[in-house]
Amino acid sequence: MKSLGIHHVSSLVADIHVSFQFYHNLLGLKLLMKTVNQDDHTMYHLFFADEEGRPGTEFTVFQINTFKKNTFGTNAIDRAVFSVTSEDALNYWLQRFDAHQIEHCGIETYGHSKIIRFEDPDGMPLGLSLASQPDGHFYPNHQSEIPLEHALIGIHSVHLRVRYPKATEKILVEWFDFERTEFLVDTPFPVTVLKNRHSEFQHEIHLIEDHVAPLEDQGIGGIHHLALYAEDYSDLLAINEKIIDKNFPNSGLHPREFFDAIYFREPNGILFEVASKIKKVPEPCSADTIDEVPLYLPDFLQSKRDRIEKDLLAIDNYRRES
Repeated sequence: MKSLGIHHVSSLVADIHVSFQFYHNLLGLKLLMKTVNQDDHTMYHLFFADEEGRPGTEFTVFQINTFKKNTFGTNAIDRAVFSVTSEDALNYWLQRFDAHQIEHCGIETYGHSKIIRFEDPDGMPLGLSLASQPDGHFYPNHQSEIPLEHALIGIHSVHLRVRYPKATEKILVEWFDFERTEFLVDTPFPVTVLKNRHSEFQHEIHLIEDHVAPLEDQGIGGIHHLALYAEDYSDLLAINEKIIDKNFPNSGLHPREFFDAIYFREPNGILFEVASKIKKVPEPCSADTIDEVPLYLPDFLQSKRDRIEKDLLAIDNYRRES
């Protein structure tokens, strides 16, 4: 199959109001949709993306309705990194982070590139790095206050911390068209860098080999899953057959209204999603606060709207009173 790299990254947050302020207002990502988790209708799900809502730019957050914090560990998605197009943009972000009192590690040399490591309000590890193809066709959010030449243009890479990197590498190379481009040894742990060259984003996945840390205990501030991009439905079916053949724990095919998807646990136990081309998104809504954004529900949930909105309101009120 021909994979186009990363489709989206999904994370766990404590409060969508805080997350909207951070990802939309501070980082400048466009809010594509405010909806609910289709498997748990009491959980908000926000989609952030570029101006066109393209796969490869999407970062989503689930408002998890517990107060359990993520505990660092291995066999986990360690960090999500966004792309910018120049070192001038990295310098712009240092100034912006300082102005908004966002802690960061400065501009560091990492392999053959540069990176700024920082965290979101829930302590989720994030980063900014230089795009492999800075002259590609990119569509950052033009309504943001951030100058377009410094804007985030999409997902750059995802860092996975694993005990057995070769097992994960085999899946990514043989199933999803990634290839090994670097092996970093001047880091605290060895890192295998994989790249997918089939899209303008040239997405990377970094495999950090860590036999020391305990297993991650996932919670608020953790990254829930990594979605890989199979544009054609026939490719999605082919991947489903591979998953069944390997007997990996999986969800089977899920027809979402926005795209079709399969979820499975790769050899180190990290949750991967394989998602198809986006079929439908709601009309965009510009708003200064997340409460002004209407709740979008897929057709199969419209008959439950009253119940869903009452449950969400009750959760919001409980959070405000706690």
